[in-house]
Amino acid sequence: MKVGQELIDKVKEKIAIQEVYRQPEDQITITVDRNDLPEAVRILYYDLGGWLSTMIPNDERQINGNYALYYVLSMEGNKMFEGDELPQEQKCWITVKTYLPASDLTFPSVTLKVPAAVWYEREAYDMFGLTAVGLPDPRRLMVSDDWPEGLFPLRKDSMDYRHRPDPVDHKDEPDYEFMKPQGAGVLDVPLGPLHITSDEPGHFRLYCDGDTIIDADYRLFYQHRGMEKLAENRMNYDQMGYLAERVCGICGYAHAIACIESAEKAIGLEIPLRAQAMRVICLEIERLHSHLLNIGLACEVTGNMNAFMHIFRIREFSMELAQLVTGGRKTYGNVVMGGLRRDMTGDEIKKSLELLKTIEKQLQEVWDAVMDDKHQVARWKGVGILDKQVARDFSPVGPNVRGSGFKRDSRYDHPYDFLDKLDFNIPTEDGCDVFARETVRYKELLESISIIRQCFEMMPGGQTIITPQTMIKPEAYALGNDEAPRGENIHWIMHGNAQKVYRWRCRAATYNNWPSLRFQFRGNTIADAALIVCSLDPCFSCTERVTVVDVNSKKTKILTHKDLKRYSQSLKSHPLKNM
Repeated sequence: MKVGQELIDKVKEKIAIQEVYRQPEDQITITVDRNDLPEAVRILYYDLGGWLSTMIPNDERQINGNYALYYVLSMEGNKMFEGDELPQEQKCWITVKTYLPASDLTFPSVTLKVPAAVWYEREAYDMFGLTAVGLPDPRRLMVSDDWPEGLFPLRKDSMDYRHRPDPVDHKDEPDYEFMKPQGAGVLDVPLGPLHITSDEPGHFRLYCDGDTIIDADYRLFYQHRGMEKLAENRMNYDQMGYLAERVCGICGYAHAIACIESAEKAIGLEIPLRAQAMRVICLEIERLHSHLLNIGLACEVTGNMNAFMHIFRIREFSMELAQLVTGGRKTYGNVVMGGLRRDMTGDEIKKSLELLKTIEKQLQEVWDAVMDDKHQVARWKGVGILDKQVARDFSPVGPNVRGSGFKRDSRYDHPYDFLDKLDFNIPTEDGCDVFARETVRYKELLESISIIRQCFEMMPGGQTIITPQTMIKPEAYALGNDEAPRGENIHWIMHGNAQKVYRWRCRAATYNNWPSLRFQFRGNTIADAALIVCSLDPCFSCTERVTVVDVNSKKTKILTHKDLKRYSQSLKSHPLKNM
């Protein structure tokens, strides 16, 4: 039986499936009527053990006269307890697709049955004008508060997206309506998400009773670089690799890999084994310098500057390692269709193995010292709890979900490149708090060192690039996945004509991790707020400001970045004092 067929048959028992499409074999698309969309996604998500990886709205009027929605689920098992997981040979991706006629751009909201869909459905309206009927939070997500009504940037309507709105008078506060607590036990999903392709500030509001946070809301997306639109109009696939690498300053290589591999999979292009191994090496090097950055900052934000400096000293070795492998410390420009642009010499491999020994030895020494610091451990334990059921409802990824006991990792569930030839573990912790997430990162550092060492020792011979012989197939689509430091990255590409992309959807780890943050804030103190955000390891340039609201006195105070850090480092400080 083909992979995923048993799951498809179970959906057919309750939902009429109009079409089944496979490309590649483990990526299955089922087409359903839009009225059946919520129930089809719910069955796959909760009943059959799926996790919402991404959702792609698409303007396909030039192809079939309709708009389309693609809800992509990673079929792994619920993983709520040991053994609650699909066998490896049954794991796959299942996409639920539905068409919306151009004359009626509404569809029933999936969010009412699967909370993880909320940001995706808000984005579908902002970018395409597709309205999810019944969506609990219809507020704007990606476009500014003064964005003109009826203008949808990712539609294929000639030059409409170039429209420049008339100037407006900006107020001190935006027109955005922040959510306010309405009583205990109210599950209010909407939060302002952060798209990984934006380098932006954010406006946080913490609703407090004294010094205790009882709820939170935040507004992000103050900037948007329009990268998907840029790629669709001006770039070939090799140029897209360069663009995708600039999605994120920390995990740019992971984005380049996922982007290019989605294009490769759509045409069935298999790259050389040597290039596969080197791609894995580069991905794990990014995990090294990213996790070291986060652990260092989790110490620094609580005032432990000594640990921060020692960890950053070790991090410098990982940057040297990146330069040996790719020729660049951070911006690599190494990923192209068919493989890699640059190979390694035997001398570079030898030096890299020596650097790995240094990193491993010094990392273990510093981590042991941090664990001996009772004050540091106390600041991490019991803070920022991500409850297992909340995690299951919102599909977070990376150390954020593995710190809550879920063995979710794209390298493990959907191995790519050279990974199926390697031996490695996926660390998990059951603490659900900051301590658990940082412990997962430390253990993953050791696993990354092991993976890189294995790749060097098993390095295949031959070339690192092949020239694609298969022509791009218009309207063929596929997703590319990899495990970035912050979690699973998903890039989805539909090919167009003239060797151009028709639709590129970039979904990075942070996009799936933001929704659960609201629940992680609750019950903690303001002094812990910066630490909780740090443990999420979000990808955004800075926090613009935080507005603290005391629900009893109704007083408010806007905190700067320096204020928030000062409160985090001094538990005796109170932000509403002397107001």
